[in-house]
Amino acid sequence: MILKRDVKGERCMKKLVIIPAYNEKDSIVNTVKDIKDNAPGFDYIVVNDCSTDNTYDVCVENGLKVINLPLNLGIGGAVQTGYLYAFQNGYDIAVQFDGDGQHDAAYLNEMADYLVKNECDMVIGSRFIEKEGFQSSFIRRVGIKYFTFLIHLLTGKTITDPTSGMRMCNRRTIEMFAKEYPIDYPEPESTVRLIRHKRKIEEVPVIMRERAEGVSSLSSVRHSVYYMIKVSIAILVEKWR
Repeated sequence: MILKRDVKGERCMKKLVIIPAYNEKDSIVNTVKDIKDNAPGFDYIVVNDCSTDNTYDVCVENGLKVINLPLNLGIGGAVQTGYLYAFQNGYDIAVQFDGDGQHDAAYLNEMADYLVKNECDMVIGSRFIEKEGFQSSFIRRVGIKYFTFLIHLLTGKTITDPTSGMRMCNRRTIEMFAKEYPIDYPEPESTVRLIRHKRKIEEVPVIMRERAEGVSSLSSVRHSVYYMIKVSIAILVEKWR
């Protein structure tokens, strides 16, 4: 295999954007365009999580790189598929990136530079450092603050945006997540796992947008309460296992 090299002859780091997609037919093309236009040096892979709409067909018709899962694995399974792809294909950096248009690819190279310069295992794009742009719904903000409190209580580490889906990892974290990753609502639980393994996690400020299309899976109070209870139990199990 011939490695890419920069003008100084040094090996360039291979960087991958993992885009988990479930029923994102109306936004996936623009999401990939954003990455191509604003994140030079990054490859991407769409992981279609057995969508019930024609997300996969839209990907194929537009020539997008896509893995088509035959069964719905949920967000955790889709993201882990991306990490496994990154690990098997020798990527040094991988970043989770939502397919609904909320994330801005212009931040990706800044995040990669920060991750490398500060020797981080994970860098999280946080909405709540500078508190600009879309701050999520009231229900979700309550949940986010709760998980920030719970994670700090259990680990002593303050994560301002523990549910952020914009998370960038180095090679050894890619390997860890390729082997084992939480199934449901994985962001807070996997963050606690990294802290438990004494991995270095930092946050950088980003501005997010409202989702371009579709409806959040946590749009109701009932679903939000269920989510908070289920993830709380998962975090406690992860902390003490």
